[in-house]
Order: sequence, then C-alpha cells, then structure tokens
Amino acid sequence: MRNSARTRSLRRAVVGIPPTATIALVYLLSRAVTTLFLVIAAELSGPESRFGADATLGSLTMGWDAQWYWLIAYSGYPTELPLDAAGNVAENAWAFMPVYPAVADALGRLVGGFPVAAPLVSAAAGYLACLVLFALLRARIGRVAAMWAVVFFSTAGPMAALFQLGYAESLFLLWLLLALFAVDRRRWWWLYLWIPLLAFTRPGVLAFALMLALYGVWRWVRRRREPLAGSEIAHIVAAGLLAAACGFAWPVITGIVTGDPGAYLHTELAWRRAWVGDHGGFVPFDGTVRATLLWSGIWGIPVWVGLAGLAMIVVAVTLALVAGRRVRRLGMPIRLWSAAYLIYLLAVFFPQSSTFRLLVPLSPLWGAVAASRSWAWRSGVLIVGLVAQWWWIHEMYAVGSTFAQIP
Repeated sequence: MRNSARTRSLRRAVVGIPPTATIALVYLLSRAVTTLFLVIAAELSGPESRFGADATLGSLTMGWDAQWYWLIAYSGYPTELPLDAAGNVAENAWAFMPVYPAVADALGRLVGGFPVAAPLVSAAAGYLACLVLFALLRARIGRVAAMWAVVFFSTAGPMAALFQLGYAESLFLLWLLLALFAVDRRRWWWLYLWIPLLAFTRPGVLAFALMLALYGVWRWVRRRREPLAGSEIAHIVAAGLLAAACGFAWPVITGIVTGDPGAYLHTELAWRRAWVGDHGGFVPFDGTVRATLLWSGIWGIPVWVGLAGLAMIVVAVTLALVAGRRVRRLGMPIRLWSAAYLIYLLAVFFPQSSTFRLLVPLSPLWGAVAASRSWAWRSGVLIVGLVAQWWWIHEMYAVGSTFAQIP
C-alpha cells in the first residue's frame, strides 16, 4: 500500500511539473548528447575527411550550408551571378533565404560574431519549436504522448543535430509549427505573420499554400457538419494567396537584383548539375525521376526496380496519411501539410544525400510515432533514433569525403 501511494505521489509530482520545464530538461539533455557526438566526430576526422585532421566542434557546427549563411551575413547577395568554366550559373548565395542569416548576424553583433550566434539561434528556435509541437499535439494525443513526440523530435533521428548547427532548419520549423498551430486552432490573423517568415527562411512555403488550398476544400466539403463562416473562407483564401505570392517573391527578387529573370532557378539547378550534369531547365517532377535513375545505377539495381520502389513508397505514404489510425489522430492540418510537402518535394527537389534534411519539415508526424503507449516501442524508437543521429554525424562530418556524404 505504501509503495502504491508513493508511486501515485511520484506520478502527481511528475505531472505537476510545468511542460516548459520538462521540455527544457529534455532539450538540454538532447543537445548534450548531440554535442558529445559532434566532439567525437571532430576527434575522428582525419586527413581524408573534408574537415581535416584539425576539425573542431566549431568547424563542424559552421560547416556546409552554415558557410553560405555566414557569407550572406558578411557580404549580402551577389548582383552578378557567378559562372563556372562552361559558362553556366555556379552555386551561389541566392539559393539561401535571408531571415536566418539576418537574425544570426544581429545576435552576433552582441555575442561575439556570426559563428557564435548561428548555433545559438538554431538552439533557441529548436527549443521554442519543441514547445509549439507539444502544444499542437497535446490536445490530439494527450500530454504523455505529446512529450514523447518532443523527445523524438529533439533527440531521435539523423537530423536532431540541426538544432545546434548553423542551418536554418530550426527557425523554419518554428515558423512552420506556429503556422500549423494557427490553422489547427483557427487563429487566422497569425498566419499573416508566420507565412512571410516561413517563406524567407527556407524554401517550402508553396507547400503551405497547397496545404491551405486542400484544407479549404476539406472544410467546404464538410461545411454541413461543421459551419464554415464567410470570415474563415476569406482568411483561408487570403492566407493561401499570401503563401503563394511569398513563394514566388524570392525568384522575382533574385531576377530583379541580378537582371536575370531565371536567376533563382539557374542557381538551384547548379547544385543538381554536380550530380547529373547540364540537362536543361527545370521541369516539375523531373528531378525525382532523374535521381531514381541515378541511384539505381549507383546501387546496381535495374531501373524498373528503382521506379517501382519509388511508386511503392508514394503509395505507402499516401495510405498512411489517409488511413493510418495514429496519423489521423494528429488532425487534418498536419496530415494535409505532410501530403502537400511530399508533393512539393517530388515536384521540385532532386533527392540525394541531403534527403534526410529535406524531410525534416515532416517532423509533426513524430506525434504518430509517439502515440503508441508501449514503453518498449518508445524506448526502441529513441535508441534507433540516437543510433541514426550518430550514423549521420559520423558519415557526413567525421569521415565524409565523397559526393554521397553531403549533409
């Protein structure tokens, strides 16, 4: 009896802890684990690694895309597009949006420079994103499951390291989760703030425009069961149009500044050219097909097997989003966002070694993974996620030396 009473008292004490404090503890522990992984990776980095034998925690934190954001903070965007030896547009800063480097640069003036500020911005945005994710999921799957979703979000999986690297993903996730929260709670006015911030932090706002269009159709179809006020229709349409306008604004700005209307597309295709060469302009869904053909050859499998595998993945994900019981519990905004973002990826991106990072905006689906009440399942997911995080850091930072090891 005494043990039972003590157990109940302990449960009440745990439940009584404010979620912000619990999430802060989870987040600090997860960042400590990631820091340990990065320090070990720096020690393992050798002469053949891109970071060399003298790699440090700081050099890993500010590697790859972080260098582009640092360049933007230091010198802005080029008015003339750089060209490679063949006369094609080369990789340049226009592929990266301005909000993250602007925020990190402003903080850097106070804390000792951009290399110090950038990971701090990522870490702070990641913690705030955890708070929003918990609030978004709690009413859908319960407090305990929502907290487990935060644990998986901040700790498990290959990309948990992004919460302290000089990348824009953390800040993008914060705006995205706030926007999804606004849609889920129907706090429409907030979208007019979150959508522009989302659009100019990382590419992806066009997927949010598609999500709002699908959401509007869904609400219209079921308007007899759930009233749809004219004001809501106006907000959904206006926010969707704003998202679409913001999505096309950056290419327009890039064209105006450089004098080349196709500057942004040329810039994005420069990264793809390193994989498949110069193959012409942008065609929707072409990148996914070309990547499937490329990886089929690299892995030594028949092309039809690669294409069939892609089709099976698309079908499986569609069934999960439409009929999956745990996914359905997350609510329609998250389900529609996941579908819209995957369509967006298939249409515009070239899947390669950065694919894990490109899937990070699907993070609200951690709620479906956490919905199981099985302790063994949750513990297993956490362990597998930590192993995956270490694998990614090891492959991309400690020993990365080939074209297939680019984060």
